Amino acid sequence: MKIAIVGTGYVGLVTGTCFAEIGVDVYCVDTNSSKIDSLNNGVIPIYEPGLEEMVLRNMKSGRLKFTTSLESCLNLVDVVFSAVGTPPDEDGSADLKYVLDVARTIGRNMTKYTLVVTKSTVPVGTAKKVRNAIQEELNKRNVAIEFDVASNPEFLKEGNAIADFMSPDRVVVGVESEKAEKIMTRLYKPFQLNNFRVIFMDIPSAEMTKYAANAMLATRISFMNDIANLCELVGADVNMVRSGIGTDTRIGRKFLYAGIGYGGSCFPKDVKAIIKTAEQCGYPMRVLKAVEEVNELQKQLLFEKLKALLPDLKNRTIAIWGLAFKPETDDMREAPALVLIHLLKEAGCHIRVYDPIAMTECKRIIGDSVYYAHDMYDAVLDADALMLLTEWKEFRLPTWGVIKKTMIGNIVLDGRNIYDAKEVAELGFEYHCIGK
Repeated sequence: MKIAIVGTGYVGLVTGTCFAEIGVDVYCVDTNSSKIDSLNNGVIPIYEPGLEEMVLRNMKSGRLKFTTSLESCLNLVDVVFSAVGTPPDEDGSADLKYVLDVARTIGRNMTKYTLVVTKSTVPVGTAKKVRNAIQEELNKRNVAIEFDVASNPEFLKEGNAIADFMSPDRVVVGVESEKAEKIMTRLYKPFQLNNFRVIFMDIPSAEMTKYAANAMLATRISFMNDIANLCELVGADVNMVRSGIGTDTRIGRKFLYAGIGYGGSCFPKDVKAIIKTAEQCGYPMRVLKAVEEVNELQKQLLFEKLKALLPDLKNRTIAIWGLAFKPETDDMREAPALVLIHLLKEAGCHIRVYDPIAMTECKRIIGDSVYYAHDMYDAVLDADALMLLTEWKEFRLPTWGVIKKTMIGNIVLDGRNIYDAKEVAELGFEYHCIGK
């Protein structure tokens, strides 16, 4: 089978590469010529563990190709996946400009039956718009060519995307014809050796499933952060509370960790989009509005704790460990680190940052307004306080004796609750975390 993936961002590149890995001939398409040139030269534009090796292996085999022209490969393929970006508009709704551009390009150039699959996260009703855009272009050409549209939302976790794709716990596919269902069944059949099943449903339900899943996970995070903040006020320990409720099989343990809020490319954008979709339907998403509010306030929490400990922050030196919104990625979209750096700069602080992967991305976003440390110990040099923002593995067992000698102050603010409070305090630090 031959397929095209339009968009070589995080979702498109991982999807195309993983399909190539199981023997599908894949054309990855992007209008960004410099990105395509880089990919053709073996330079991967994103960080994802294991992805570079898989891309290079499948390029060498000839199963994975990169091009700027959808027109050149459109009639060689059976399926076109649209994995282009859907950035939020100012009002929070998803911008479908790129999705519809792909649809129009297909309509202007297709000459045979094609299954068009939306992989991007899109609002309910997008498939209808895609179908209409394709049909309008066919009408302009005065030709009648059969085609189908489908929805196949992604459920990839950054830092674990390849494993998620190759061994998924479920694949959701929305279709409106038997022919489309057969094609998608054939495409995903190799993955069924891992005993998962493709869940077929109508297209609106598939489109809603993606938003509902991310909204639920975001809700669990904000709920636990709300509980953590209350725990601090009443003298409870949120880690104990999490253990107590996580053992309830109706609740489970996942996404119940207290911290400084969620970020990334999915949760913030998708929560905003589903709220906007509901508003357009005349329905207020009261729970999700609260989820969003809690999350935005939570990103400021470490700054508020620091300000209570050091009321005069002007010319203080603050060390930050971790910039990415989560470990195993360089993604800083909506990262708590950006909020905290902004607040610290406004307060007149000198900021020293270190992240194993995201330093280049941070420099691209905020420039040279902070000091980029060579390693985690360079970051704490002469620091009045240390903030842990991302729970990278290398931060889990630091040499506290070296840190004690290197810092001027002794304040440690643990935004991810990864350290033993008693142990750190016994070493002479003033330790503060979330929910204790």
